[in-house]
Amino acid sequence: MLNFNVPPVKNSTGEPVWKVLIYDRFGQDIISPLLSVKELRDMGITLHLLLHSDRDAIPDVPAIYFVMPTEENIDRMCQDLRNQLYESYYLNFISAISRSKLEDIANAAIGANAVTQVAKVFDQYLNFITLEDDMFVLCNQNKELVSYRAINRPDITDTEMETIMDTIVDSLFCFFVTLGAIPIIRCSRGTAAEMVAVKLDKKLRENLRDARNSLFTGDTLGAGQFSFQRPLLVLVDRNIDLATPLHHTWTYQALVHDVL
Repeated sequence: MLNFNVPPVKNSTGEPVWKVLIYDRFGQDIISPLLSVKELRDMGITLHLLLHSDRDAIPDVPAIYFVMPTEENIDRMCQDLRNQLYESYYLNFISAISRSKLEDIANAAIGANAVTQVAKVFDQYLNFITLEDDMFVLCNQNKELVSYRAINRPDITDTEMETIMDTIVDSLFCFFVTLGAIPIIRCSRGTAAEMVAVKLDKKLRENLRDARNSLFTGDTLGAGQFSFQRPLLVLVDRNIDLATPLHHTWTYQALVHDVL
């Protein structure tokens, strides 16, 4: 993404193309555990700014945007197009952008006579935060909205629950798109975990059904897509004490064996 969505050429000694990185709070949370300021500078990022901060026009520099496709973010991007802030625009969305919001950007670009300046629009499917090589979390700026407490509130409405489930499913879907693998899903029945599993299963199936636009085939992903070694996704409610059955079989047979 930081190389204009082109794989970087190894052993190239040329200077990187200098550019500006514009992100929202979500994008900031995703990038900050992965890249230091020095690494960004090595990739040609001279300036990195929040989307909703006051920014001056730099008309001779390309800008890479890395934001969530929310209504206010789209409005601000359209405003940037109208104000002719940068030389060219590479729009990268953390989650998939809807058709209607894409049309809003297109209309703004036409209105600002900046169609040729919008160089690329990408859905990056990166709506999760990687803390280590083998560990990622889903909690972001809206962590209070998808917390354990939020799901188990006694006064939670059905629409709020749907929103929480959709947020979790979107992040998990992004993770598996990045991994380039379709998981085998296992979940505990009758809990929020089952709701997430059903929604994620549906989303994966719908994507696979659309052969032309499937995210799990083609050259864009790693070698994992043709592998039959599918990862196992275990979804459990946080009420379940996961450590105990890992240490010890949780059956009466094991209990009888231990005690008698």
